[in-house]
Amino acid sequence: MFTHLSAALALLPRGLLLPSPRTLTRACRLLGAMETAVVRCLPGEPKLTISFRLDGSHKHMLRDQDEALGKVLGRISNNISKGQGKAKKSKRNQGGQSCEPPEPTVVKLYYGGAQVADSVLNSEAWQDGAVLQVGHVKYSVQRNAPTFTTAELPVSLLAGYPVCPNLAVEFGSLQDCEFTWYKENAPNTSPEAAGGGPGQDDGWTEVGCGRVHVPSNQDIGHRLKLRCTPKDGGRSGPAKELVSVGAVEAGPGACTSDNRHMFTVKETEWPSVRVVSYNILADVYAQTELSKNVLYPYCAPYALQLDYRQNLIKKELAGYHADIICLQEVDKGVFSDSLTPALDAFGLDGVFRIKEKQHEGLATFYRRSRFKLLSQHDIVLSEALTSDPIHSELLQRVSTNGALKEKILKRSTALQVLLSPSGRKVCVANTHLYWHPKGGNVRLVQMGVALQHLNHMISEVAPGAPLIFCGDFNSSPTSGVLQLVTETVVPQQHADWSSSGPEESCSMELLSAFPPLLSACSQPDYTNYVAGFHGCLDYIFIQPDSMQVEQVIPLPSHQEVTTYVALPSVAHPSDHIALICDLRWTP
Repeated sequence: MFTHLSAALALLPRGLLLPSPRTLTRACRLLGAMETAVVRCLPGEPKLTISFRLDGSHKHMLRDQDEALGKVLGRISNNISKGQGKAKKSKRNQGGQSCEPPEPTVVKLYYGGAQVADSVLNSEAWQDGAVLQVGHVKYSVQRNAPTFTTAELPVSLLAGYPVCPNLAVEFGSLQDCEFTWYKENAPNTSPEAAGGGPGQDDGWTEVGCGRVHVPSNQDIGHRLKLRCTPKDGGRSGPAKELVSVGAVEAGPGACTSDNRHMFTVKETEWPSVRVVSYNILADVYAQTELSKNVLYPYCAPYALQLDYRQNLIKKELAGYHADIICLQEVDKGVFSDSLTPALDAFGLDGVFRIKEKQHEGLATFYRRSRFKLLSQHDIVLSEALTSDPIHSELLQRVSTNGALKEKILKRSTALQVLLSPSGRKVCVANTHLYWHPKGGNVRLVQMGVALQHLNHMISEVAPGAPLIFCGDFNSSPTSGVLQLVTETVVPQQHADWSSSGPEESCSMELLSAFPPLLSACSQPDYTNYVAGFHGCLDYIFIQPDSMQVEQVIPLPSHQEVTTYVALPSVAHPSDHIALICDLRWTP
């Protein structure tokens, strides 16, 4: 086949030798090869779609499954005749000559060498392997062929940072798909001069393959193109070509995560597991006037833009080679359009829990080769407090102060809980507690609800499963929340009970539902660093009798953090710093 194709190409004019889609189409027609007609037809759906290309234009038809085939074939023929009639009318108007009406185009469908009767219903007629004939052109019918339903490139491309397309495929597997990346040639530069050989697209030079591409400094100033072919094992569907909106730009140079990646070059081996907890700064907060002018005035405006920060976040997370990643302040669109495509390409699946009032939420990712989601038990802490009987005693105590109760119930703080098996079951929890500096009493109640819920879920679903509890707890090492978690009890005299003033004070003894938990990354000087504040607010809590800390990845040096005054910066995408540790199951 390829020998004959080369011979046919040799007969074409010199300017057509580069295999553009139009050139290949003409070459295939010379050889009698068939193009493709893609049919999407699913049981239970009233409609099917038929897609094919004819004379350079894309035809897409939506028809009833229970319609007779003859009506569809007639519609195709009529549409072609109308197009030909318009073309001849235009020619006649220009030349002043009369033209005969176009003859109807013959349109037939064959299966197994026999013509399919016009009376056969669409749902039965359009079989995989059938042949559609439109005039002198024949199409091989692919029924429910692998097809990209989503295919997008990121807007911002930085040299040295992974480009992860947003892809979704129907009737196929992303792991089976084929990807080829191209760089746009400079004006008046041939592919050979740009470093490419024969077989390159006109104006583009192949620069890589694989689902993720990392542009080099040589790509700066050039647009990128991705040609992706959807596949399911040996079956292929129609390829798509994606061209970047803008050119590759220079990266920021050294980032705060670069040195940390030296400790995470390799994935962990069982029974170890690498865990990351990270507040990535939601765009809904980064783009407020308060953030730009008061909280982060030192940060270059472009470095606060979401597209820029997402480049840094994706490179940082990919370089940690983590097994479990718990993220806070995740915008809904960032989860679906940016983080999920990127981390899926690196072998992680994820789940999301939104905080409705804030339009951001919690995301937890886990390496699918090592973990499988057993069940999910997310709650809104305020709703659980009033609706779940296991919190009735705590609710009764809180209700003694109406002002505090009302304040607590207004919060949409969520707790994300996953139970995953991998030889042994483990409970992974992720939360982001109330942020206000004077909200220690609210956070204590929230933490009491969270711990009680986690203990109940583990006992009901996976008895004995160890707990990994990650999050931005907005609590310092001297807070009541830390005392509750690490010492199991907060006395009624603790200062946090009256942190928001006497009118919202509520003195009670609060007990943890767990034995003392351990902060796996200890208590760094800070995990949050802005110009007006720095402190330790983020933690990864574990049960020391079930898991041991094998390695804590050092945080960036103070010099790295303050290179651009504070965080976020051109070298760091958030005002928080990721916590990373390797844990080992206790035998």
